[in-house]
Amino acid sequence: MPTQPSKKLDTFPNPSPARPFEIAMECPEFTCLCPMTGQPDFATIRLRYVPAERCVELKSLKLYLWSYRNEGAFHEAVTNRICDDLVAALAPRWIEVTGDFTVRGGIHTAVTVRHGEKPASIG
Repeated sequence: MPTQPSKKLDTFPNPSPARPFEIAMECPEFTCLCPMTGQPDFATIRLRYVPAERCVELKSLKLYLWSYRNEGAFHEAVTNRICDDLVAALAPRWIEVTGDFTVRGGIHTAVTVRHGEKPASIG
């Protein structure tokens, strides 16, 4: 396989670090495993952040999210870990990560994690 899943998040310099702006991404093909049953869980991961000095490189983000495919994780834990890893890589001004998981056993779960203060100039 030419590419493999990876926990490494690559970054690049923010092209406009003096101006607060929001970056939004939606990753509708996230999968991980239920730690109780081993069955796959499917989710859309939504990222919104206001960068400081660094932005996340998209291919590395794709490979990072792919790395969860064979890992058991509760929805709350995996969403918090994604946020923590992005904070460690980017040190953003503000970030919000939402894991919007498909219905399992008749229950829909959405977990939203935030870090930092959203600049007032960003709506």
